[in-house]
Amino acid sequence: MSNIVCFGEVLWDMFPTHKKIGGAPLNVALRLNSFGHNVKMISAIGNDENGKALIQHIHETGLDTVTYIQRLIDYKTGDVKVTLNNKGSATYDIMYPRAWDKIELNEMSKDIVSKSNAFVFGSLITRDEVSKSTLYSLIDNASYNIFDLNLRAPYYTKSILTHLMEKADFIKFNDDELYEVASFLNSKYDSLEDNLEYISEQTNTDHICVTRGEHGAVLLYNNALYYNNGYQIKVKDTVGAGDSFLGALISQLLSNVEPQKAINFACGVGALVAQSEGANPKLSLSEINTFINP
Repeated sequence: MSNIVCFGEVLWDMFPTHKKIGGAPLNVALRLNSFGHNVKMISAIGNDENGKALIQHIHETGLDTVTYIQRLIDYKTGDVKVTLNNKGSATYDIMYPRAWDKIELNEMSKDIVSKSNAFVFGSLITRDEVSKSTLYSLIDNASYNIFDLNLRAPYYTKSILTHLMEKADFIKFNDDELYEVASFLNSKYDSLEDNLEYISEQTNTDHICVTRGEHGAVLLYNNALYYNNGYQIKVKDTVGAGDSFLGALISQLLSNVEPQKAINFACGVGALVAQSEGANPKLSLSEINTFINP
């Protein structure tokens, strides 16, 4: 199994009637951990009840995050107000500033990133200069950078996205994000595949994945394209489905699974999460395999 470090936001998704643990990098970390990888999470929480509850919840999943999650006195633990429409699609109001905006660089973090097989991060963490500076330093210590775009206006700029894509070895978009990035990179293409390959050339990135919601995903891997057209499900909520998809895909590819099987597996995991409540439902390998191979 691989040594993987995830960096970024840990928080509570606050639904109208309840709250669930969340944050894209943490969701990815929890899913990777469930597949048996050695996962570390670098982040920060506040010295408050939400922080204590978050650490307790993570501890119960078996993920060792306590060592690398900083405790900050001056900032609250992250929280996001989540609103679901009648189709289960989510919109987010992300509170600022929060502890995860202020992750400080230290030698311990640099050491574990340098020893990892993969370093996973998103774009939302760059909304504050403190965490952004830490991310930029850690990227240069990593052997394989995995960049998960998470475009939440107004928390990103073209220059930051371009820098992170050029540093990345693997990029994950959803289809809306792909077209937005292609546009500001001055693409003249219309099709998803042409834009995917254009971005690969512009950023010198050989591994790119684009999720297409209910229509599955497309994976560009070492100059070949792989497709999955999605699975028929009844969506309960989409929170965390893309994160679990990425965790599943990373798990498979780092384990040298053939790319077509990897994307089939990842789409299955994403679908199972979307038909469940919250970002991190428990899924067994037998349940996943039965779902994708009925």
